[in-house]
Amino acid sequence: WEILCDCLTEQKFKKGDILLNSGEICNSLFFVSSGICKAFYNQDGKEINIAFYFEYDFATNTKSLTNGTKSEYKIVAYENLTVIKFDKVQLLTAYKQSREIETFGRKLLEIIVSKHEEHSNSFKLFTPKQRYDNLVLTNPDFLQRVSLTQTASYLGMSRETLSRFRKK
Repeated sequence: WEILCDCLTEQKFKKGDILLNSGEICNSLFFVSSGICKAFYNQDGKEINIAFYFEYDFATNTKSLTNGTKSEYKIVAYENLTVIKFDKVQLLTAYKQSREIETFGRKLLEIIVSKHEEHSNSFKLFTPKQRYDNLVLTNPDFLQRVSLTQTASYLGMSRETLSRFRKK
């Protein structure tokens, strides 16, 4: 625990603050203690949401974090946000000092990648209605905390389509 603690810092962000900017290399994992942050990119002046991270989620850009490439998207605070930031450089040092921490880091990245893959696959395997139904089933709090417009973008549908689904 002492080794891991050196990798961690608590940070607070106000709604709209940037955790990771597009074009930057991601050097951190963020454990969300309170609030929500979202990952998105701009396409023709329109925000396309690719992830929302609630309490007890880990937010990062795994591709940028692991490969050292520039991030294609931003991560911003959707609400006032408190995170525990895991610094990549310090974490890699901790991996060398502790097999348990290295295993923890690998398992953590597996969980993050799996969650992103699940969302990505939903666009290949499910209809928009099925994506909506799954969101309601697996994360009922989502619609209470995220606006209709933002939810529609995340689910890959228009706001009007989402409204129709909600009425039914």
